[in-house]
Amino acid sequence: MSGTLTIAALTQTGLGRADDGSLHPRVLPGEEIELKDDGSVRIVTPGTDRVAPPCRHFKSCGGCAMQHASDAFVAGWKAGILSSALAAQGLDPAIARNETSPPESRRRAKLTGRRTKKGAFVGFHAARSDEVVAIPDCRILTPGLRAAFPGFEVLARLAATRSTDAELHVTETETGADVLITSPRDLDRNLRETLPAIARDHGIARITWNGEPVATLSPPVIRLSGIEVAPPPGAFLQATAHGEAVLAAEVCRIVSGAARVADLFSGCGTFGLPLARKAVVHAVEGDERLLTALDRAWRGATGLKTISVEARDLFRRPLLPDELHGFDAVVIDPPRAGAEAQIAELARGGPDVIAMVSCNPVTFARDARALVTAGYRMEQPVLVDQFRWSAHLEISCGFFR
Repeated sequence: MSGTLTIAALTQTGLGRADDGSLHPRVLPGEEIELKDDGSVRIVTPGTDRVAPPCRHFKSCGGCAMQHASDAFVAGWKAGILSSALAAQGLDPAIARNETSPPESRRRAKLTGRRTKKGAFVGFHAARSDEVVAIPDCRILTPGLRAAFPGFEVLARLAATRSTDAELHVTETETGADVLITSPRDLDRNLRETLPAIARDHGIARITWNGEPVATLSPPVIRLSGIEVAPPPGAFLQATAHGEAVLAAEVCRIVSGAARVADLFSGCGTFGLPLARKAVVHAVEGDERLLTALDRAWRGATGLKTISVEARDLFRRPLLPDELHGFDAVVIDPPRAGAEAQIAELARGGPDVIAMVSCNPVTFARDARALVTAGYRMEQPVLVDQFRWSAHLEISCGFFR
């Protein structure tokens, strides 16, 4: 043994920082640990928030970081991550509440497919490692995705080589799994003939190979706030139906009363479709495939007000104040990099109400600071934990002039 240490705090990625500055996984603040000669850790004095991990894969899989901690501890830790990011920008609003998605609710994931001598398997990478761990009893994925693993393994055997893994981006839909494969193998005639049979045998709705849809058993269908949408391959969706519902309800609450809303980074309509029940919506998105899916969903639905769509790169060409002038409210849901250019234009001449959704506390806090400096009042943010037991979180917040 090489000695004992006390864990002083957790980093934002869930690693425990010991009193000597070293970092260790799967530990909690206040715990005394013993370092073994092989570099592994033995818990000498467990913390009061330590619990038995619910998933048998936790020790080897890198998909989750915090299954050894109580739900209350994880909620407080994530609230601390958000509060620290806000404090770094001079902001100190209390967090309204924390909404955590239940276990077995993740409806989309990026799996790694690895070829073996006997076949292939799919799983997640071990933490900070090239090792891939099979996860047949994963506690974060939906039962529907786990039930589709045999089909994913057949695809992995075709898509991976003995030297190179394949990636399978999988989404659970009402008509079956939607699978987007990134493979070192080119799509040849044999694959074109084989993949439709695999889709049929395993109930896979659609298989897309290196960007080309090659087998569609049944067009994938999802519902956004009850409205049927046919997403393109690899379309962005909120990670859980629960998280989507919470965020959509919050956005609709923030902009309630608005007659005309701009939905920026609109995607397939996570917010635009429910908003159109009461408001005219203008959806702006850089990916034309997503706008096509949104437009078709709107045209196929009943009881919605008009949704217009605009393909536009909001990083390079944000909406300017004169373009924002006709809207009562803006909804903005940018990717992890945030939306610094668009936020600057909103600060210059945006409407009185802005609903912001973010998956990155740091860029959210930066963009929130810009709006507050411009005279907007920031309400208490809502933290939405769709990526249970991980370091990721979502935020919803309203800003009002």
